[in-house]
Amino acid sequence: MVAAWLLPALVLAPAPVPASEQAAVIGRAEVVDGDSLLVESVKVRLFGIDAPEVGQYCKGSDGSRWPCGQYATVALDRLAGGRAVRCEVKDTDSWGRKVCVCKLGDDRDLSEAMVTAGWALAYRRFSNDYADDETRAESQGVGIWRGSMLPPWKWRADRRGH
Repeated sequence: MVAAWLLPALVLAPAPVPASEQAAVIGRAEVVDGDSLLVESVKVRLFGIDAPEVGQYCKGSDGSRWPCGQYATVALDRLAGGRAVRCEVKDTDSWGRKVCVCKLGDDRDLSEAMVTAGWALAYRRFSNDYADDETRAESQGVGIWRGSMLPPWKWRADRRGH
């Protein structure tokens, strides 16, 4: 039997909120691709950036093709794979993923780090937060900027026939 004084506390206690509906998703990151994670079974899309798709190729300065989408995925995995992250939910995309600003324990913003290293583009359709980082990466010729590439959103549209 529950003590009478405990009953109001049980009635007023908030129900646990599922991880998919929380304002923050916290846990170990499993990298899906260059701009997506799985954190405690929640699908997360990094806010403000778009990385080459896993099957996407870029051209090197010598004209050779290279799998830039795979390189972007590896870059994010080296940065965050298996590490603890805190992802602040900003929105939910049309695929049901939580769109988040994710940071490592040292407060490094994963989106900023990927754009700065040249492995993702600022996704200006949704945010200009990382535009300056992209400009610097392009001027330094790092990551995907060491040659030419089709922006991921155009690559996807071409694949869909649009």
